[in-house]
Amino acid sequence: MRLLVVEDDPDLNRQLVGALGDAGYVVDAAKDGEEGHFLGDTEPYDAVVLDLGLPVLDGVSVLEKWRRAGKKMPVLILTARDRWSDKVAGFDAGADDYVAKPFHMEEVLARVRALLRRSAGHATSELDCGPLSLDTKSARVTVNGSAIKLTSLEFRLLAYLMHHKGKVVSRTELVEHLYDQDFDRDSNTIEVFVGRLRKKLGVDVLHTIRGMGYCVSEPDNAG
Repeated sequence: MRLLVVEDDPDLNRQLVGALGDAGYVVDAAKDGEEGHFLGDTEPYDAVVLDLGLPVLDGVSVLEKWRRAGKKMPVLILTARDRWSDKVAGFDAGADDYVAKPFHMEEVLARVRALLRRSAGHATSELDCGPLSLDTKSARVTVNGSAIKLTSLEFRLLAYLMHHKGKVVSRTELVEHLYDQDFDRDSNTIEVFVGRLRKKLGVDVLHTIRGMGYCVSEPDNAG
């Protein structure tokens, strides 16, 4: 999953990027509203953490511009604790949730997980596909109840496909959502990791749809 953090305080920006990165996400960062708007307008993000009190272009204006442009990624806004009017303005502009400053980083992580779940139509942190189960909270993957050890990149790849279970996801979409802007998008890395995942999982749930991409689906529903 690829996230965008837009926060002008350098320390908080660094803390958010570090915590989200440690949680297994690919994270891009912006330090003002103009840069944040540009990235959100031109790059595909699964969710955004957006401060409202930004220089150059305030967070509400950034969010309004995204929504007018048809950008639907879930947005978690950061607000000052005593500014209830900011929360109202943020929700009216299209925000999906908020966290008031100062906050505990675990709350931000939990709310981001919830936004990602809901945007993909899942009600709980545990994503299931036949014998395969992935818990987004604990980052634990099991097959028939037995834990499977994955690298961080393997986990991110599987988590993205599990969030979109039953849908064919193109290689291009996977590259855009799993890697930062500097990744070589002509690489065959995705194919390599899909092959490794299949071997580690040992069950027929990860399918290659020739000429289209990849799909996680129940073994009996494989096309």
